Amino acid sequence: MLADPADQDVSLTVVGELEKHFGEKVFVSQPTSDAIPTLWVTPTMAHGVLDYLRTEITRPYRTLFDLTAIDEGQRFHRQDQPASDFTVVYHLLSYERNADVRIKVPLTGGAPTLTTVTDIWPAANWYECEVWDMFGITFDGHPHLRRILMPPTWKGHPLRKDHPARATEAGPFELSKAREDVEQEALRFRPEQWGLRRRSETDEFMFL
Repeated sequence: MLADPADQDVSLTVVGELEKHFGEKVFVSQPTSDAIPTLWVTPTMAHGVLDYLRTEITRPYRTLFDLTAIDEGQRFHRQDQPASDFTVVYHLLSYERNADVRIKVPLTGGAPTLTTVTDIWPAANWYECEVWDMFGITFDGHPHLRRILMPPTWKGHPLRKDHPARATEAGPFELSKAREDVEQEALRFRPEQWGLRRRSETDEFMFL
């Protein structure tokens, strides 16, 4: 959602509010073409900043509009942006302000981790599963981090720049009967793995 030009001053006040509460040195501002206030914050401060935006700030940002990630491994132009191997991006929406704000968190290393925000927005559950599935970013405290796009037997994380993406980067695909049986068994729906409990042996579940 793009803020109306008449509301841009209202939208931009969130930067001042955050800097007043947490201190100016906590944030790095990034100019963007969509005029949405975009702030970088360290992994250790991210959860506190997001919780403040959701529960404490006046006219709060109640909606987690999007949560995604970027593999920065091959980015060469990073003017005024913190160094990172991966970036987690939170796009928040405030209906009271009719405005958006974007929080970016830089992560380093081949096995990056970040605190879950499922305690702030329950809707972050599947967003974080998708980010882990595609990028291999672990969210500490997530109730059940699992693959939701790729098969459970998949090796690696497809949206990483170093993941094989061409037929020439992998050997010929073969599906033996034994491997087919393994893959089919891995796809079997087990309610207990999803936090569902059987009340009796005759309970049935439909998995969509």
